[in-house]
Formats: sequence, C-alpha cells, structure tokens
Amino acid sequence: MKTVVIAENDANQRLDKFLTKSYPNLPQSMLFKSIRKKDIKLNGKRCEISTRLQPGDVLNLYLKDEFFQKDEREHDFIKAPNKLNILYEDGNLMLLDKKPGLIVHPDENYHFDSLIARVKHYLYEKGEYLPEEESSFAPALINRIDRNTGGIVMAAKNAETLRIMNEKVKKREMHKLYLCVVCGHLPEKEGLLTGYLEKNEAQNRVYISKKPKENAKSIRTKYRVLEERTESSLLEVELLTGRTHQIRAHFASIGHPLAGDGKYGKNYVNKKAGYPYQALYSYRLIFDFTSDAGILNYLNGMEFTAQDVWFLEKFRSLPLLEPRESTAEPRQKRPFGKSAFPANEKAECRTVSESTGSQSSRSGERKKNRT
Repeated sequence: MKTVVIAENDANQRLDKFLTKSYPNLPQSMLFKSIRKKDIKLNGKRCEISTRLQPGDVLNLYLKDEFFQKDEREHDFIKAPNKLNILYEDGNLMLLDKKPGLIVHPDENYHFDSLIARVKHYLYEKGEYLPEEESSFAPALINRIDRNTGGIVMAAKNAETLRIMNEKVKKREMHKLYLCVVCGHLPEKEGLLTGYLEKNEAQNRVYISKKPKENAKSIRTKYRVLEERTESSLLEVELLTGRTHQIRAHFASIGHPLAGDGKYGKNYVNKKAGYPYQALYSYRLIFDFTSDAGILNYLNGMEFTAQDVWFLEKFRSLPLLEPRESTAEPRQKRPFGKSAFPANEKAECRTVSESTGSQSSRSGERKKNRT
C-alpha cells in the first residue's frame, strides 16, 4: 500500500493523468482495473478516473510495490548547460530570450541540450526544482519557437502558472510581436494578409493557398513596414492566428520570403544576403488580460522587449532605399501592435551561466493610459 497527499503542483488534474505521470510502471489496464475494484481510493472513498484532484486530497493505493518503483539514474537535464538569457523572472514565471540554433524541446538528434533542459538545470541549481519531491510536475515552456528563430519564450515554474498561462495563450490575452527582414519591398506599407495553411508532416513544411482547401486552416498575418533598404525591408508582424511556420510561409507566398530562410526562401538570394538563419525574432511580449489571471494578475499591463536582435545591425548597414517621387498625400501612420521599434531600443536582460552565475536587473514596463 502507498499513501500520497496531493500537493499544489499536482492539483487540478485528472486522477488517471496524475497516476500515469507519477508511476510510469503502472500499466493503464491495471490502473483502470484498480480504480474499478476500489484498490485505489480518494479520501477513503471510491473515485472515478476523471476525478479532479485538489490540494490536500489523500490517495490510498493498494497495489504491489513493483508498480511504484522508479529508475534510479542521473537526471538528463544535468547534462545540458545552465546558461540562460533571462529577460524577466519571479517566483512563478520566467521570460527567456532564446537565441537561434537552440531547440526548445529535445528531439532524436539533440537529446540533452534544449531550452527546457537548461531551465530545469538552472532551477535545480537554485533549489527551486527538486524532481525527487515532485510527483507529476516539472517546469514547462508555455510557448515555443523554431530552432533557428530567436526570441521570447515563457516558462512556468509551477503547475498553477502553467494552467493559467496556457488559458491566456488560448484566449489570446497577450500580444506577441515579431521583427523580420523580408526580400524586396511590399507595395502596401502596412496591411493584413489572409489565406489558408496546410501542413505536410512528412516534409515538415506548410503550404499557403488563397482559397479554402480540405485540411487547410485559415491564417491572418498583420504587418507594418518599419524600414527599407535597397533589396530588403524590416517588418513588425503580429500573428492573429498562430500556425506552424506562418510568418515564413505567408510572406514567401506573396513573393517576399524572409532573408536567410532555407526552407521557404531562395538559396541564391540567401547566399547573397549572408544571413545564417531566417531573419525572424519574437521580440516583444505584452500581457493584456481581459479575464481574471489568479496568482498572475500582477503581470497584466506589463510588456517586455528582447535585446540584441541579431540581424538588425546587418540590415541597417545596407544602403538606404532611394526615396521615390510621389504626388500622393502622405498617409498618417497608425499605431500597430501597441509599439514600434526604435533603432536603439533595448530591454535589460541578464545572462546566467554555469561558470559565473552572474545576474543583472529585470525589466518590465507598465503600459500607460490603457483603455
């Protein structure tokens, strides 16, 4: 028999999910049979597989000890560096400035070093994540970006934060703005692109069409041209739908692929431009909650900007675009995404490394005159 008291990080999940994560040696068939035969009781009473656990609940498991055994081995995340570029951190949440080239989750080719492994290693060293004391929770990423895309990634330190932030992402109660360099010049200096995106899993790429197709999902991409050079343009982009490779594929579909994009761009153009990765960065995050955020209400109205967007210096070193003569009245620019990107704007960021452990200040800006 084993008795388990449900902690905060284990609450608000189904009984079967908790048991599956906590005891991987317990077969699903045995789990369901044990619940049905009352060999698993919650607070001394019969329970259902769909029962939601609450803090302080007591589980009694009348099962063989072999089902409770866990492999005694070194944690894989220890093998990853604990170096992180931390934009903001508090007791619940971390905002990380991920650099291009680092994957967010392990895959078959890069098993040990990933952003989430670095987060776990960092929190383990701080004593904020102790796997032996957790039944089912581990620090988790709230959003993800491609390996060769840089920018802000959110990480949850506890289960309540993960639950709340996942809901806020789903309800789109935050704004994520991107910077990118595209080839050529767009005829409209700001606009909304629409279309339909179909994902090909086997090829790991997507295809864009103007008309609805079976298995294709609608997409909307809002953009504004910030600066122009002779052969390229710097854009600020907001995704109104969040699909795989949406920015990269959408601009490529209208003849303006991202500079350095080997998948959706043109190799001879990329070779000439000299960008090692696609010039895309998730550079600004704004929390704009319209419903209760529980323990995270204090984040509402805060915004964060990543520093050192790697391709800006190279882009701004290119020759300026010659101004074109026009008899049309100049248009007044409208605010977009609640912010523009001044040439020298930076946010404070601290880098934590395994060698120095140095930290610099956090940064968060309150939006003013919110309506």
